[in-house]
Amino acid sequence: MRIYIALAVSLALAGCATVSKPLAVTETPASRNEQVQAQAAVAQPEAPVLKRKVAIARFSNETRYGRTFQTDANQDPLGKQTSDMLASRLTDSKRFLVFERSDLNKVLAEQKISGDAGLIGVDTIIVGSLTEFGRSTEGKAGFLSATKVQTARAKVEARLVDVRTGHVFFSVTGSGNASTESGQIAGWGSKAEYDGTLNDQAIGAAISDMIGRLITKMEERPWRTAVLKASGRQVLIAGGARQGLKVGDQLVVYQAGEKVKNDQTGFAIDLPPSAVGTLRVVDFFGDTETNEGAICELVSGAIPPGAKGVFVAQSKR
Repeated sequence: MRIYIALAVSLALAGCATVSKPLAVTETPASRNEQVQAQAAVAQPEAPVLKRKVAIARFSNETRYGRTFQTDANQDPLGKQTSDMLASRLTDSKRFLVFERSDLNKVLAEQKISGDAGLIGVDTIIVGSLTEFGRSTEGKAGFLSATKVQTARAKVEARLVDVRTGHVFFSVTGSGNASTESGQIAGWGSKAEYDGTLNDQAIGAAISDMIGRLITKMEERPWRTAVLKASGRQVLIAGGARQGLKVGDQLVVYQAGEKVKNDQTGFAIDLPPSAVGTLRVVDFFGDTETNEGAICELVSGAIPPGAKGVFVAQSKR
């Protein structure tokens, strides 16, 4: 009897509603005014991202995988695949104009025949290689079961080259792997056939591992372009809407600094440029990435006639 009474009391207590404590409101260390200023700063529009022009010059397969006596240097499927994947990732980021330079010798030969030797100028050249690639297969067998795991591993290295100096200013390495598992129990299940898609997935994972660092480094370098023609207050520059320019954008005209030689290292050093004028974009011309330009109005300053080393850069905000 006592057991039933104790059980009834326990159920009654469990059914009683509990009153939750009100949540305590805690003020942040920052004052109300500071919070308003911080929110206003976040709400401000970011500076426009102007697309850099990059070219993928060469991506080679330095591993033994995929090489045969019948395959020469121009038939490099893994190297070509790595180059295509990188170009696709850079294009999808919408931050770069990507140009092909892998077959530069063939392009130059065709231009010599046609008499057209105009190659679009780029800011950075990307060269690299597939330095490691391999596949492994591991299997386990039991009394009634068997499993098989296929794994592909890849390592990709890339270098950024300054087209004006030929200097390699950054290198990065990316690694990736992909695997698939199949198994059978008492003869039932999937068969462990060769999975060729693992190669693509491993190389793609290696590129994903390094693409963020590659993009960050290229965007650290200031966007710049050339002055095509200056007549009075009107200035024509290379680059247009496809590079991210908009009507009303403010740009700065610079006179390149003097080039001096460092006697200690033997390298030439460019002294800091000096601002000589300010431009405002008023219109665009051209219909492709290779021939587009912007019509600008000279707002302040002056461009010396016939001056060499004049270029345009994004206004610092």
